[in-house]
Amino acid sequence: MSLKVPKANNVELFKNGYKHLQGLEDAVLRNIQAISELSDLVRTSFGPNGRNKLIINHLGRLFVTSDAATIIREIEVIHPAAKLLVMASQAQESEMGDSTNMVIILAGELLKKSENLLVMGLHPSEVIKGYELACAKALAELESLSTSSLPSPFTRESLITALKPAIASKQYGYEDTLSSLVAEAALVVMPKNPKNFNVDNVRVVKIMGGSLSGSKVVQGMVFGREPEGIIKKVSGAKVAVFTCALDVAQTETKGTVLLKSADEMLNFTRGEEQQLERIFKEIADSGIKVIIAGSSIGDLALHYLNRFNIAVLKVLSKFDLRRVARVVNATPLARVGAPTAEEAGYVDIFETTEIGGDRVTVLRQLAHGEDGYQGHTEKTRTATIVLRGATANHLDDLERAIDDGVNVIKSLIKDPRLVPGAGATELELGKRVEAYGSGMRGLAQHAVKRYATALEVIPRTLAENALGGAEGNEVLSRLWAKHEQEGGEAWGVDIEAERDGTLLATDFKILDPLAAKQWAIKLATEAAVSVLSVDSIIMSKPAGGPKVPQQASNWDED
Repeated sequence: MSLKVPKANNVELFKNGYKHLQGLEDAVLRNIQAISELSDLVRTSFGPNGRNKLIINHLGRLFVTSDAATIIREIEVIHPAAKLLVMASQAQESEMGDSTNMVIILAGELLKKSENLLVMGLHPSEVIKGYELACAKALAELESLSTSSLPSPFTRESLITALKPAIASKQYGYEDTLSSLVAEAALVVMPKNPKNFNVDNVRVVKIMGGSLSGSKVVQGMVFGREPEGIIKKVSGAKVAVFTCALDVAQTETKGTVLLKSADEMLNFTRGEEQQLERIFKEIADSGIKVIIAGSSIGDLALHYLNRFNIAVLKVLSKFDLRRVARVVNATPLARVGAPTAEEAGYVDIFETTEIGGDRVTVLRQLAHGEDGYQGHTEKTRTATIVLRGATANHLDDLERAIDDGVNVIKSLIKDPRLVPGAGATELELGKRVEAYGSGMRGLAQHAVKRYATALEVIPRTLAENALGGAEGNEVLSRLWAKHEQEGGEAWGVDIEAERDGTLLATDFKILDPLAAKQWAIKLATEAAVSVLSVDSIIMSKPAGGPKVPQQASNWDED
């Protein structure tokens, strides 16, 4: 006969203030509920007909956008399980720059479908096993769904075709104009080996006023300000880039100077002037005609720069300073003085022009075929898309769409394969995974079938956002019927509902990059599996003690 040892009820395992949630009800289902809320929040912003969200962040800045990456970055999610999903979508953003919303929606739907299985008594490990098998099957089938690939070398028309679906999901109605701008800018900066394409070489400058039709691509860098001095235009000039202030160095300590005569008073500042003049004369003698300053420019320094006919432009953004140094092939200097031949850069044209009433400064290198072009050196190429629009929020949203477009080009360079868009690929994958699950044995088959129904969420959301919930169900039924037919893999949702709400994606050139879909399915499944494998949440008491007393603002003025 075994002896039963009584348990103590009040064993203190954690410090006071800790929270410990465990079990199916408290941990797993709570996590699923939190993630469902996050996925429902961004679900209405999916696709070309997605609704905008108006977000005011902790700094009081206003955002009006349907871009999931921006929404989740600004709303500051604090739930630990929902944070796992945010991390997965951020990984998608950094890897592909597109399909961030698909990761959140698919992961949310996978967890919603698993909830029913868990409540019925299936163990989380069986669900995880089923989801991993279904993910492997979906990724294998995805490879066979590629209908075409981007031709190499890239042409403007082929890039526009590939960019349109990605940009239409952010700026529906403007996709023709924006994809044309992005394709033009990308081809300007495309190196001889496309694998070295750098997204940083396509810049965006936003100028308020006018309309999107007034936007254009400028070969070179555009800054929304005029040069500081009187020199506004220089051709074929040597360039120096300084990160420090162009001014007389101030001493760190305060001192007292005793002046005994009028001559001493007259000569007091002359030493500074002579020193500055000597420095700028050295710079002028070394052949420098343009100075890019990353900090302040003193009045006296500006006087000497004008005297030596040196153009000076102030660039306060360190990212732009780095870019401009790359464009002119110069080394940024942290001291004021004449640069060596290796440190100095070169620019073909430095000029001030007017765009829509705003004076802007353009730095550009001459392209092949232009007058004065000297092809002896390969120069770093940069393109700037000058965007026009009525409001700052609209311009910000256009910039995000362009950013997505440029990232799509980068992902297509890695993998040029394209698959049908408009929800066709996801529905076909769902159909094939369902057939795979039906032929399986064991408890994991239930999870595989749930995975197949979860993939339906993409075309369903597209249809619901465009046509409404009731019509969305009808469209999905028609799509299933068409996918069951021979060769029906490319049927997707027609968001304009010109016929019966379905269209052949390949005929309408609605094609998505295969790599973006691959990563989205992989990351969404990983996020869902991570959440399902959690069985308890342990939260410590947030750190923080009493507030530090505020010091008087004038403590050193005594």
